[in-house]
Amino acid sequence: MKKLFEELRFMETADVVIVGGGVIGTSIAYRLAGNRKVVLIEKGEIGAETSGSCDKAIFLQSKKPGFPIKLAQESRMVYENLEEELGMNIEFQKNGGMIVIENESHLDFMRKFVKQQNKADINVKLVDQKEALAFQPCLSPGIVGATYSTVDAEVNPLLLTRAFAEAAKRKGLIIRRHTEVTGIVTKDSRVIAVQTNDGRIETELVINAAGPFAPKIAEMVGIGLPIIPRRGVILISEKVKPIVHGNILCSQYIAAKHLSNNTDVPSYGIGLSLGQTESGNLLIGGSREFKGYDKAVEPKILSAVAMHARRIAPSLEPVRIIRAMVGFRPFTSDGLPIISEVPHLKGFIIAAGHEGDGIALAPITGLLVASLVNKDLKYKDFLDQLQLDRFNASHASPKQG
Repeated sequence: MKKLFEELRFMETADVVIVGGGVIGTSIAYRLAGNRKVVLIEKGEIGAETSGSCDKAIFLQSKKPGFPIKLAQESRMVYENLEEELGMNIEFQKNGGMIVIENESHLDFMRKFVKQQNKADINVKLVDQKEALAFQPCLSPGIVGATYSTVDAEVNPLLLTRAFAEAAKRKGLIIRRHTEVTGIVTKDSRVIAVQTNDGRIETELVINAAGPFAPKIAEMVGIGLPIIPRRGVILISEKVKPIVHGNILCSQYIAAKHLSNNTDVPSYGIGLSLGQTESGNLLIGGSREFKGYDKAVEPKILSAVAMHARRIAPSLEPVRIIRAMVGFRPFTSDGLPIISEVPHLKGFIIAAGHEGDGIALAPITGLLVASLVNKDLKYKDFLDQLQLDRFNASHASPKQG
């Protein structure tokens, strides 16, 4: 009798199983819950991995022209009414963003950068040293100038993830925390179940939203994903009075991102990202390294991040750092996520590879996946450019069993 009870306890069915409880997974869950039984599986706590180890910036001016900007703009529009829609404060603020130009060598590039972003319908302007310091007094008087855009914004990533999750739960979402996917069962080239350390869930649709861990989930069905974890570190300060208005990046980061032939790559991929939470903590980043899934950051990297930030913003000198957070960004070679069905395996969707744009693109990602699941054509042009097969990678045949 006891054995039968245990078997019945772990027998579960779902219309959709979402793997990953970060901002991407919860955004998708919110859009799909309601008319379906949706189960979200998270190996830890909601938002505890990548979504809980990033800054709060929603940068548009930093995006590459063309499709990346269009995708970010579409997501940014959703943010306008998202707090009201989700019924929860997510600390969404439209305070603008600035990219600091630290030296003359980046000035010509940044002039061209501003022109190309304006052509792409991004409201950004070049300001001189005096204007930059008037807006951000924390900056060094030694800077050359900066760009400024009113369309950049900020949000609390943890509150955003929680808001998506809570709103989805009100629509019927079931969340399985501290549950690990151990296998995905397929038959005749289609998904039939998800196996976890807490039992099996019968389902015909799995959405892999596991961020930097998405390749591990895809491997369970013999699919190779061109996603690599890129490690980043952000320093967190004690609570201080407001000294940063909006978000700040530096031109060193933009040059590394936009110039394919740029040979002046900084050590540990360091480039300034600076923001301040509503509670007063400064978020000081950051580094960008390919170190697998190793979270052990060397002290010299932490020092290098601090020194770079202090050089650009000397006002940080007396501020005490209380801790650092380390996370993995799901990197793809073209800087765009994969939001795609998998060829030759029915019922397996990828929604990962956002790298550092997960927060900015979370709202549109939920809508894109819902469009894909519902087979409507509203976002067809977007989805066509986010297909897995754009990488022309060879994929193993899906496993059966």
